[in-house]
Amino acid sequence: MPPMLQVENVEVYYGKIQALKGVSLVVQPGELVALIGSNGAGKSTMLRTISGLLRPRQGSITYEGQRIDRIAPYQIVRLGLAHCPEGRRIFGRLTVAENLRLGAVTRTSAAEIERSRAQVYELFPRLQERSNQLASTLSGGEQQMLAIGRALMSEPKLLLLDEPSLGLAPMLVTQIFKTIQNIRQRGGTILLVEQNARQALNIADRAYVIETGKVVLEGSAAELRANPQVEHAYLGGVA
Repeated sequence: MPPMLQVENVEVYYGKIQALKGVSLVVQPGELVALIGSNGAGKSTMLRTISGLLRPRQGSITYEGQRIDRIAPYQIVRLGLAHCPEGRRIFGRLTVAENLRLGAVTRTSAAEIERSRAQVYELFPRLQERSNQLASTLSGGEQQMLAIGRALMSEPKLLLLDEPSLGLAPMLVTQIFKTIQNIRQRGGTILLVEQNARQALNIADRAYVIETGKVVLEGSAAELRANPQVEHAYLGGVA
């Protein structure tokens, strides 16, 4: 089976600073793949490049057999790829329901949009309770739920999640990771960037470790959990 996503030898620069140095990775249909690494290693840059927000100077990105590294972000969304960014980036002056509707901006069938909204509310009952509230009045955990729900409104085949647990209380972190597993169990394919390496490796099928813009390790999540280098650098002291 060909990969759903194939990134080959991608190099990305911010001005003269090279952020990604020949990164290659694959995501197969139905997989949950984690990207772990320290802050500033290039994880978020990788997701932004896949979703078209950044352009690689070298290399290629192929999604379902089609090159996507030279097309616009909205076209990438229409192909079935959604990006839930770090920091949530919700629209605070809009209601929960309005934020979700914006997530479906590339879709035209009212019935399908309504079905997606019902699925989001099933995943996140709290959002349904607060559907008419302004997004700015939500708690941090609720805002993260809204950010994920908004991404799901485009009904993506591949979901890019960037630091979904960042800044959340431990109980909410557990809830968010259970939700990610739920999305995967419903048939979703997920590429997860996460600083909480232990939690990420507990739910992932495979993982890549990125350091200073390079992939330095890859393998099954179980292999990386057992790797002394990963244990020392990323798992020590992490609850």
